[in-house]
Amino acid sequence: MDITTVTSYRAARTRADLALRPGEVVIAGGTWLMSEPQPETTGFVDLTTLAWPDIEISADGLRIGATCTIARLLAWVDREAPADWTSLALARPAADALLASFKIWNTATVGGNVCQAFAAGAMISLLSTLDATALVWTPDGGERRVAVADLVIDNQATSLAHGEVLRALDVPAHALRSRVGLRKIALAELGRSGAVVTARVDPDGAAVFVVTASVRRPRVLRFARVPGPGELRDAVASATDFYTDPLGSADWRRGVSVVLAERLRTQFAKEAAA
Repeated sequence: MDITTVTSYRAARTRADLALRPGEVVIAGGTWLMSEPQPETTGFVDLTTLAWPDIEISADGLRIGATCTIARLLAWVDREAPADWTSLALARPAADALLASFKIWNTATVGGNVCQAFAAGAMISLLSTLDATALVWTPDGGERRVAVADLVIDNQATSLAHGEVLRALDVPAHALRSRVGLRKIALAELGRSGAVVTARVDPDGAAVFVVTASVRRPRVLRFARVPGPGELRDAVASATDFYTDPLGSADWRRGVSVVLAERLRTQFAKEAAA
């Protein structure tokens, strides 16, 4: 789409270039920005020219640059990721839950998917399940850190203040060697996910279940061990922000989220008993 209100473009080379002028917004992949009119936007500031590394590995875990494309992340997971980082197996099914073709993956960025904060944001599901932390650059030259699950505060809303920029997403080492799973459902075969439930079971037996798409913000449920069916059902169903839109009613979303979570719980229980 032609964004007819935009009259300027700046390629950011240093952090100082991220000081936004009136009407400017930052852009990386731009797959959403370019998809519909942006009447209040008059200029783009390109983050991709800052040349942030896509992937960095350290003793602390994995850092994903905010401008890393979804395609690049998936290729790295498939070909280069350490073999014992078993929880990264969640990356591709999470990406498949995104209402976008593989062509979009080549442009859409991991950070952009998080910042757009759609209820069905695929990278939000992945990163919330892996306890990822967002590194945010603040306009005063400082930085702050916030859990990805807490950065998203509502459908299409984050806690990012004006002028703040998502720099990277850090996945801690303890979450990278876990068993993981994902279940999803949509009313239309090729439609956006109406409910997504992801889960992680750590080597010490602790379990994390995350509900997205059916609720307005990620719902992270933590247990000391894989929960019983009633305990998990009650935890999932007690969310107060299941919502209704053309892709599903709130009651349907609550019901299918409970079913999907139970399927994952059963999977992990069987694996533990084997």
